[in-house]
Amino acid sequence: MKLRSIELALPGAAEAAAFLADIWGMAPAQVVGNIHYLRGSGSFPYLVALEESGEPYVRSTTFVCTADRLEQLKLSVTEAGLPAAPVKSNDLGGGHGIIVELAEGELLRFLTDAAEVAPIEGADLPVKLTHVVFNSADAEATGHLVEDVLGFRVSDRTKGMVFVRCNDSHHSTAFARAGFVSLNHIAFEMEDMDAVMRGIGRLRDQDMAPAWGPGRHGPGANVFAYFIAPFGPVIEFSTAVNKVPDDYQAGAPEDWSWPENRIDQWGMSDKDFGGLRAAEEKFRHRRDWEAQPLNVLTEENH
Repeated sequence: MKLRSIELALPGAAEAAAFLADIWGMAPAQVVGNIHYLRGSGSFPYLVALEESGEPYVRSTTFVCTADRLEQLKLSVTEAGLPAAPVKSNDLGGGHGIIVELAEGELLRFLTDAAEVAPIEGADLPVKLTHVVFNSADAEATGHLVEDVLGFRVSDRTKGMVFVRCNDSHHSTAFARAGFVSLNHIAFEMEDMDAVMRGIGRLRDQDMAPAWGPGRHGPGANVFAYFIAPFGPVIEFSTAVNKVPDDYQAGAPEDWSWPENRIDQWGMSDKDFGGLRAAEEKFRHRRDWEAQPLNVLTEENH
């Protein structure tokens, strides 16, 4: 299974797409109706979909999987009694599958038979999404839920987050111990550390300083730089998240501690706690579909 894309609704979708293409460094993929699709250099047809809306919310976060894995998900989601529905995707790449609402409202979509595209050149393009992180009222319970129902694995626990993987990448998502439920941030996998640093420089040219970074995390050991996007959410340049074996032993909060006044391995950058917190609260989850039995396929408008 792989994390593919995130689908957002927001006011000013065209302006947000222009920022991601012209400044952040993504490639426009296509505009379909009022939805703007943006891609990276890899083989996914898009990484971010931005739909025009009167207010911001998360429509879905999309994973791609095999047909066998999809059947397993249908069974486990049904047994768990989670709200879900069959979908036939009209987003770029198509595919069919299911969309599931977790206990705190997170909306995860799982597709099979979704088409890929030829990679494109661009050293400063993101390659893919590396992870999408959610704020949680009970991160521990959500971590157990995605293990038990979705077959994900908890990789590490810190004082701030529960890190979860769906393949050998240390985390494709995580649940922050925030006390509220929303999108925490979206992380883009860059080609290498130089691409991360060039991205920081490109945004500094627009008078945008990192809200945190550059730095190197503990869990996952990825290099990072977080920015608050003009259209609301926190977005991250990242690279080189660790690969972990099946028998990787999940760390506990006490395994991830830093010297005083340090919040990452390097300890060289300040963090705008207040600004990040405000941005993290802006995109909530909203289910705009009715739960249905998973053995019935229906058309999805998006």
